[in-house]
Amino acid sequence: QVQLLESGGGLVQAGGSLRLSCAASGRTFSSYAMGWFRQAPGKEREFLAACEMSKGNTLYADSVKGRFTISRDNAKNTVYLQMNSLKTEDTAVYYCAAGLLWGVSEKSYRYWGQGTQVTVSS
Repeated sequence: QVQLLESGGGLVQAGGSLRLSCAASGRTFSSYAMGWFRQAPGKEREFLAACEMSKGNTLYADSVKGRFTISRDNAKNTVYLQMNSLKTEDTAVYYCAAGLLWGVSEKSYRYWGQGTQVTVSS
């Protein structure tokens, strides 16, 4: 069982930056692939980025490639999402997820956090 808790969301102006954190419980954090997703009002949940458990390989959605960076600190059981050059269309609830597989599909991830709101104003 893994519990995830996101933090770092908030209100930011367009062009600004935020760093989201996701703290995980459990001693097997390094065994899990980690992903970030988001869901805007009236839209389906969208894959953003993923980080493999051991080698640290990463995947990004085209919509955030070059602006967002996923990283993990296995010693702190934490995964981060650094978000730069934010746009108003990045406004959404952001979720982190953990799973034994990694990829762009929600089905790859078994555990989910409660989400943190990110609002980007113009």
